[in-house]
Amino acid sequence: QVQLVESGGGLVQAGGSLRLSCAASGINFRLYGMGWYRQAPGKQRELVARINSGGSTTYADSVKGRFTISRDNAKNAVFLQMNSLKPEDTAVYYCNAHWTREHWGEGTQVTVSS
Repeated sequence: QVQLVESGGGLVQAGGSLRLSCAASGINFRLYGMGWYRQAPGKQRELVARINSGGSTTYADSVKGRFTISRDNAKNAVFLQMNSLKPEDTAVYYCNAHWTREHWGEGTQVTVSS
């Protein structure tokens, strides 16, 4: 059974930092591209950042220079370091794994107060 479990969300003031983690099980992790998506109330889910099996990264323009995605294949984990957080970063953040199939976590809430 595939499981993606996010952690690290919470409430932070604008300008602060959070580090999200996603622990994966039930997949051959090193073969999967991993990503972080977010969904704010009333908005569509959007890509935040992704990292492929080779370590190449892609970021949404809105988070470039502030967020960093990384992966640890030995720990079957992917991380999202979020710095200089803004109120508009408030959303539920979802972990995504994609290869031959796509899998999603349940999400973790990030709230940035002004």
